[in-house]
Amino acid sequence: MPRYFIEVCYRGTNYSGFQVQKNSNSVQAEIEKALDIFYKQKIELTGSSRTDAGVHAWQNFFHFDLDVAILDDTYNLNAILPDDIVVKRIFKVNDNAHCRFDALSREYHYYIYQDKNPFLQGRAYYVPYTIDVNLLQQSAKELLNYTDFTSFSKRNTQVKSFLCNLYISEWVQESDCIIYKVKANRFLRGMVKGFVGSMLLVGKQKITVADFKAIINAKDCTKADFSVSSDGLFLHSVTFS
Repeated sequence: MPRYFIEVCYRGTNYSGFQVQKNSNSVQAEIEKALDIFYKQKIELTGSSRTDAGVHAWQNFFHFDLDVAILDDTYNLNAILPDDIVVKRIFKVNDNAHCRFDALSREYHYYIYQDKNPFLQGRAYYVPYTIDVNLLQQSAKELLNYTDFTSFSKRNTQVKSFLCNLYISEWVQESDCIIYKVKANRFLRGMVKGFVGSMLLVGKQKITVADFKAIINAKDCTKADFSVSSDGLFLHSVTFS
């Protein structure tokens, strides 16, 4: 049966995450519903990267199998979908292609704004305090020296390894936002929020860079700060070969 990839973007505010859940709505559930309505058959999706409740995505992927020739049905599917979910394209791939296991890397961006701005509310994290961006940058670069991120994985996870290879870890200033950009071969549950929350402690000078290194080396998730809002977190891109 032919296999297709579907590229989507979404605002995650109204959803309990990316993956289908029993007692709450998700991005996957809405897309499966739209596919079922349009193609008049049950379609099960496999996702490339899970995002938690409230997290947004500029780019994410599903794959599905369907014995129907698909040309360009994005307009019709988007007419069915809620306004906060968009199908960007659907394209045929090899029958054994897998949008999760074939992904080489994923990149997340976390947006912070410091001046009250109604147009950034819900799409960035408001931090109305003095932040030393140089200290943030030092902390971000420090992460590139490590591969074990046990301290930045939330509990109740079923992963067998906490090892990740980081390719990018940096803070940049763009327009009205300070943005943390991180790219890796894989991410742990809550990892980016743990990075950002802990680095903000350094930026606010509540802890030192040395203290931040101690959090990494502790391999203990109770030492990290995961308290930042999901509002500012975007899955920016998923890279395939």
